[in-house]
Amino acid sequence: MNQPTRLSRRDMLAMSILGTVGTAAKWPIHQVPWWRPKQVAIAGAEFQIVRTHIKHRPSRRRYLLIHGDEETAREILVKHMETHSGIAFLAENKTRTIPIDSGKIDPNRMFSRRGAELSLKSLNPAWPQEQIDRALDLLDHEREPFLHTVLPSDGALMIALHNNSQYSFDSEAPASDLSARNQPDQPHAFFLCTDPADYQLLAKSPYNAVLQQHMRAPDDGSLSRRAAARRLRYVNLEVKLGEPARQQEMLDWLEKNLPE
Repeated sequence: MNQPTRLSRRDMLAMSILGTVGTAAKWPIHQVPWWRPKQVAIAGAEFQIVRTHIKHRPSRRRYLLIHGDEETAREILVKHMETHSGIAFLAENKTRTIPIDSGKIDPNRMFSRRGAELSLKSLNPAWPQEQIDRALDLLDHEREPFLHTVLPSDGALMIALHNNSQYSFDSEAPASDLSARNQPDQPHAFFLCTDPADYQLLAKSPYNAVLQQHMRAPDDGSLSRRAAARRLRYVNLEVKLGEPARQQEMLDWLEKNLPE
């Protein structure tokens, strides 16, 4: 089951006002102008929300670390937010999976019911269908509020940082609309994007890139698939675990070359 959200006195005051003076009719809780939550949760996963506003350099960019065990990506993103404006969502757990109903699920496979079911069955082979359905119902209930908080709007860009060991450009190119193999000797380092205009820029970069605007493979429940279905700008920055210099270099390229 999901852990209780930790609330400050300011958070509790916001909810009290919403409940007593009818502010909810005007503002959903996450949109109250002076109410800034420090966490967002789904199932057994909690994400720290880091907001930065560097002087004279405001940004609508959003950043995400969804797998808690991808420490290279965590290191680079934390460092990046010290010098760049935007909003980052950082997985607080340090494991690849997250707990749900006494079992576990891959957090990047829970953004569709089909993808979540496949992940639950794979990671919890002893579960009866009734228990799987209960976990799926929980995710169905919590998914949209989470996505509303995390995903960008108004054409803004989300950058998700990932690390891998086996997964590579070669895994995604066959299922992609377009692909650019710009670094054949670095198959584990690549961009996966959902927006054609972003792809045109990424394809001209020194790095491998794929465009996945349309579903060309079964829905796996990943956040990039959900972003593509909603026509949102989303880029996965994939680099092999333990290569922070390469991940920083690619993130710097994104910042300089992709529009807000």
